[in-house]
Amino acid sequence: MATKEMTRRDRIHMRIRKVVTGTASCPRLAVFRSSKEIYAQLVDDENGTTLAQATSLTKAGESLSGTKTEQAAEVGKKIAELAKAKGIECVAFDRGGFLYHGRVKALAEGAREGGLKF
Repeated sequence: MATKEMTRRDRIHMRIRKVVTGTASCPRLAVFRSSKEIYAQLVDDENGTTLAQATSLTKAGESLSGTKTEQAAEVGKKIAELAKAKGIECVAFDRGGFLYHGRVKALAEGAREGGLKF
């Protein structure tokens, strides 16, 4: 059996991850976008830990209100708020192989509005 071929997004993500790494003082802001939701994590690659995470899902399992792009901006603001609470001001942005437009761009701009520096 042949192994699964890597998708275009996987190849782009591997190329990005060769360069972008996170530390405790400047963690990696990793973004994952599914067809319905968007997720963001602050990752310390040196210790292999997730410092904070935010998602467009609520605790009850429903999505935030508004369009998907508005939800992504809210997730960006939420992750910035969590980062500020932990004393993090600088992050390395990892777009996860997704193109920097639409929801990924909205999340990044929301994080910048929340006070994070890329």
